[in-house]
Amino acid sequence: MAKKVLIQLDCDPQPSTFDAVVAIDAGADVLLRHGGVTVENVVPLVHGGMFTRGGGDLASTAIFLGGSDVAAVEAVAAKVRDTFFGPVRLGVLVDPSGANTTATAAVVAAGRHVTLAPGTAAPRRFVVLGGTGPVGQRVARLLARQGTHVTVVSRSRSRAEDVVRRIAADTGVPAARLEALEHHGGCPPGSPIATVLAAADGVIAAGAAGTTLLDADGRAAAASARVLIDLNAVPPAGIVGITACDKARTDGAAVVYGALGVGGTKMKLHKAAIARIFAANDSFLDAEELLAIGEALEAAAR
Repeated sequence: MAKKVLIQLDCDPQPSTFDAVVAIDAGADVLLRHGGVTVENVVPLVHGGMFTRGGGDLASTAIFLGGSDVAAVEAVAAKVRDTFFGPVRLGVLVDPSGANTTATAAVVAAGRHVTLAPGTAAPRRFVVLGGTGPVGQRVARLLARQGTHVTVVSRSRSRAEDVVRRIAADTGVPAARLEALEHHGGCPPGSPIATVLAAADGVIAAGAAGTTLLDADGRAAAASARVLIDLNAVPPAGIVGITACDKARTDGAAVVYGALGVGGTKMKLHKAAIARIFAANDSFLDAEELLAIGEALEAAAR
């Protein structure tokens, strides 16, 4: 049997060591790492994987796409997809800055405590703090596809509105189920953020490391929320009162998760996704495909 070769294509100058270690732990026999990948230089790298093996051995070569610039990674992903033809293609996992796997793990965790199935009579309401960052955008997109009403919160209203427009265009989700909110800190009674939090079934904080996005007043405003998830692993907490290791801990009326509490699900998902792209060379895993894998893993664990 041919060795499993994973071609790690990263848009940053130096490929991520985190992604490299996970790839090896997930079963890649050989890891070929390339940094500084762009739309202009990616095709020869892909051709090198496509044309060196034939038949069943072709599935033993796969591609991982990463990098900190989500838009750049998405552009490269589109170019890679266009490079394939017929059966001559490689399995691909798209996970810029871990955004897709982290967002999927957060949505899977939220779904343990709040029904997210599309078509419910009264859509669940989620607030995504730091909603314009790489992870926040993916969380908002996945929640919107699940039939949830999503409020994207950012310090920049224009950026939040841009994310909302793109989610609506990409998913076909009705604009009425998406909301952009500008917020610069604090949560005084009667403020727009307090009103949104009071109606929330869940809150997910996906902001920059070491940034508190939901303080004690915000926690009080979100008293009806059933799940709170903080994806920041660096002190201080993104949501006051949550530690990085929290995993389904009951705190008042809510169940809370910290970054490491969600991280176990993320790592299982990441490894399962690597296995999938080696199992089928027509696999192209973006956020929605990863969510389907995550839901399958969750169902199997019950």
